[in-house]
Amino acid sequence: MKVLLSLVLLGMSLAVAAQDQSAEKEAIKKTISILFDGMRKGDSTLLKTAFDKKAVFHSISASAAGETKLVSGETLQDFAKAIGTPHPDVWDERVSIEEIKINGNLASVWAPYKFYRGDKFSHCGIDSFQLMKTTAGWKIIYVVDTRLKDNCPE
Repeated sequence: MKVLLSLVLLGMSLAVAAQDQSAEKEAIKKTISILFDGMRKGDSTLLKTAFDKKAVFHSISASAAGETKLVSGETLQDFAKAIGTPHPDVWDERVSIEEIKINGNLASVWAPYKFYRGDKFSHCGIDSFQLMKTTAGWKIIYVVDTRLKDNCPE
């Protein structure tokens, strides 16, 4: 009887843990959605709510010689200013979240994307996000992406 009760309690605790992970993953997706909603709307105030104030941005690209390089230098303020500065076309980054991993207050997200300026395709790649759970919810602390013009998935 004790073994059966132990198995039932274990099963219940695993089900609760899975529900907690599911709720956390939805909260993480919501944070990332806020980022891209802010981009589409050109709303830098909305966009900044998805980030921690100390967020870091990088891109990985190839030089003309084909060497891989890490491009950095953009701050959250730079990014928000670019988003909030009026531009003629909607900046529409269409992401597909493929994987979310969570360990305590740290989450990692892998998301292929296609970027459009208005209706015109610009580039594609992968967004990799690191998020931190704060008292205000999940906040993006690090973004690194690739930017490809060719060999984009259909």
